[in-house]
Amino acid sequence: MSKITKFFSRLLIISIIVCILFVFVSCNKNKGEQEVINYLSNPNATQEAKDLYNFLRATYGHKIISGQQESTWITEDYEFDYIYDCTGKYPAIRGLDFINDDFDGVIDRAKKWHQRGGIVTICWHCSSSFDKGYEESQNSALTKEQWEVMLTEGTPEYTAMIEGMDKAGAALAKLQEANIPVLWRPFHEFDGWWFWWGQGIEDVEDHFKAIWRIMYNRYTNDLHLNNLIWVLGYSEYCDTRGVDTYYPGDEYCDIVGADSYFTTTYGAEERLYEAVNEVNKSKKPMAMHENGYLPTAEEFEEVPWVWFMTWHTNYLVDENTTEALNALYNSEYVITLEDIQNR
Repeated sequence: MSKITKFFSRLLIISIIVCILFVFVSCNKNKGEQEVINYLSNPNATQEAKDLYNFLRATYGHKIISGQQESTWITEDYEFDYIYDCTGKYPAIRGLDFINDDFDGVIDRAKKWHQRGGIVTICWHCSSSFDKGYEESQNSALTKEQWEVMLTEGTPEYTAMIEGMDKAGAALAKLQEANIPVLWRPFHEFDGWWFWWGQGIEDVEDHFKAIWRIMYNRYTNDLHLNNLIWVLGYSEYCDTRGVDTYYPGDEYCDIVGADSYFTTTYGAEERLYEAVNEVNKSKKPMAMHENGYLPTAEEFEEVPWVWFMTWHTNYLVDENTTEALNALYNSEYVITLEDIQNR
């Protein structure tokens, strides 16, 4: 074999080895380390919203931000004091809810949490008339005809829907005036069958996408709520229900993810991460918006959600041991309130 032939043979072997290594590294790269879009869907987003989104982007795939939903009916800070007593730390994110038209209370508690350096996320359990609470959010289903009339601009039902949405819009505007960015998570678990915005009638997916886009455009273009980071939250069944059929579009959301109360079985829920990423395509950070039992820090490292948020009362207290909470909140992988107070 000539020297030239030997040279090209070695070069071919080296090229093959490099290709194999490249494929191996690509396949084993941490999912969260993939580049995500560096801008919000709203081009007029406030600097505070941009700063928060950049923090989420920088965190995604490297650490996970701790979060806790409030209850308030025991004491205002029941869950947060419980976590501190168990761990010596507070969660970074406080979950609030406009449920039962608690707009003034949510505004007050959101401001207090922000003043402590914390992050605010808000959802809204409401009826199809955009009022009342949890029971009505499940028992005020619309017929196909009612959906179509409500979604038709110019009808009295459409006007009533906009007026209902504007109640929350006015509350969110007060937070914008206070320079507080909000992780806004409306119509959560929309692919489930329990809330009116997702209950199983024909074409419910199209109706959901329509009402999501109406709210987005109303809040963004008409009310100029530029402090919102739009959070699209699938349910724990999204891996079986066709994530793409519910997706309103990249231009209508900033964070995507899923809720799960099956973490005792599935840990950090790689099945949901993979399902949601089929439509996300690694464009946006992904979050575990609700959970009961908490996976370990090691499990979260394997499935790199950007944050978790444990649901309130017994979901926190009964489903998690104090030892597990202490280990998680004191892990270097977990970001707590103390870690972000001076960011």
